[in-house]
Amino acid sequence: MHLQDSAKRLADTAIARAGDSHRFIVALTGPPGAGKSTLSDALVAEFLSRGQGAAIVPMDGFHLDNAVLEARGTLARKGAPFTFDADGYAALLRRLRTEPDRDIAVPVFDRCLDLARAGGRMITPEHRFLIAEGNYLLLPEAPWAQMKALFDLTVMLTADREELRRRLVERWLAHGLDPDAALARAMSNDIPNADLVLSASLKADLEITSGV
Repeated sequence: MHLQDSAKRLADTAIARAGDSHRFIVALTGPPGAGKSTLSDALVAEFLSRGQGAAIVPMDGFHLDNAVLEARGTLARKGAPFTFDADGYAALLRRLRTEPDRDIAVPVFDRCLDLARAGGRMITPEHRFLIAEGNYLLLPEAPWAQMKALFDLTVMLTADREELRRRLVERWLAHGLDPDAALARAMSNDIPNADLVLSASLKADLEITSGV
């Protein structure tokens, strides 16, 4: 399904399910490289075109800092499930759900700086629809298992494994790695993470195949 068609379908479903609620949280999950950020942006634009306030609340804002990962010996696996503050993300989502009439600051991940910036985005009462975007939102093991109950609609964005590999290698090439290093980085961390998401995630309400 093409990007704009996917965004329209998701907006139709979310608006129909939301009814009169003041806050509605959509989980957009899937493996790294599937295109979650691109679809999230398109979905926000689709909501806005319909006069509905919307914003993204990214899981990536809860990356553990490089210094913490280095101290734990897990810096090379940055992006794996155990390199995030999942409990912190769940706590934020609960607050966003239960306090829809308040301005709430949320952290965002700065890819250029390779760190999370606290208070990088404000969620306001005008943001009726929130898109929780991240890889591990439907994993059934603790601490991720608590997430599913916080969502009003869950969406899994998938892609062919070979296409994921190609996109992930291209991502590292864009970061300045040479082809061998880019492939090694993708295969040693990104692809195992993608395989975990695809094999272990709970079934979503909707499933979309990226690029189809």
